[in-house]
Amino acid sequence: MYCPYIASAMIDAEDRIHYNVSGLLIYDPVIGQNDIQGNVPAVAFVDYWSGLFPFNDSFVSDIHSRASSCGYTDYLNKYLVYPPVGQQPDVIAGQYDNGTTKPECADLYYDIAYAALDVNPCWNIYQVGATCPLPWDILGFPGTYMYTPAGANVYFQREDVKKAIHAPLNVTWSECTDSDVFVGGTDSSLASSIYALPNVIEATNNVIIGHGAMDYVLVANGTLLTIQNMTWGGQLGFHSRPTEPLYIPIHDDPSLSMMAGSGVMGTVHTERGLTYVGVALSGHMIPQYAPSAAYRHLEFLLGRISSLSSTESFTTDANASQHTGPIGNGNAPQGFANVDSIIATSTDSTGNTTSFASNFGHLLPGLTSLVALPVYITLVMVLFG
Repeated sequence: MYCPYIASAMIDAEDRIHYNVSGLLIYDPVIGQNDIQGNVPAVAFVDYWSGLFPFNDSFVSDIHSRASSCGYTDYLNKYLVYPPVGQQPDVIAGQYDNGTTKPECADLYYDIAYAALDVNPCWNIYQVGATCPLPWDILGFPGTYMYTPAGANVYFQREDVKKAIHAPLNVTWSECTDSDVFVGGTDSSLASSIYALPNVIEATNNVIIGHGAMDYVLVANGTLLTIQNMTWGGQLGFHSRPTEPLYIPIHDDPSLSMMAGSGVMGTVHTERGLTYVGVALSGHMIPQYAPSAAYRHLEFLLGRISSLSSTESFTTDANASQHTGPIGNGNAPQGFANVDSIIATSTDSTGNTTSFASNFGHLLPGLTSLVALPVYITLVMVLFG
């Protein structure tokens, strides 16, 4: 969430000796209003991944009723369209005139998360496909829980590691802080989509926003809804729906510990210097869940390939053979406004028209913690020429 502000401040300094920013890559970012990134898209996310949310009928009926009565369903149908129908209101569905969320709407997102934990105690808010047994991370996080099994050590908490990086031995390391990081305990900054992010896009013509399709902490279509309310390059939002394929080159996997996917692994779209890329099987941390996709994003950010739909080999594995025929459309859930299934048609880059069923809704959470989730993580890369 911080990276657009940092990059924008560097650009505004007009100091190319110290701050020669030439691009920005952020993953699953916080860029918009809390409710738009949380309560508004939550139910449609459950609909899309219904097999991973095996709720009973009464609960499913309840969350749909609340999404409808709070105005969230109509809001999505109206505003998650291409091109955008216009600027979204400052006070959105489910809010009082002062911008606070109505009590009956405020907990929809978290009620879904807690219900998911009831039926699947190992459910991971960062990657909703996880099941028991509970996995762990060498950094002790992230997951729905902070968890380190008996006998294991968090890497940066080890004394030898602290000594190697000259860190204080008496300080406990944590991947995410459980204390407030804002002056006075309140973040009063404008959402980055209002000024900071458009400023970076216009200055560099090289900004990538990536999203894992299986992330419920920050969900892809919630960010797309925010993009449709963002002005850059003199225009509002994307004018065409993301449909292009994200192609990851065929490559050698030298060991079982280093395997990573290839082929069409998501959906990508670029307009006016902003590229949105959804990664189909990834959770929140794209470099962790889909390392080959993240590496391809880096190649594009560095200007080493012309497009994320290109079937060129990795620049570091140039001799690997690739697909030569049509690869069709992207396959990550993208920005469909309707909650009910429809049949849509799309024409890919080869001129082939494809019909496909969609039940793509919207997704994204608020900015308060759930269980042991003190701070959301945004991955970023700022390039200096």
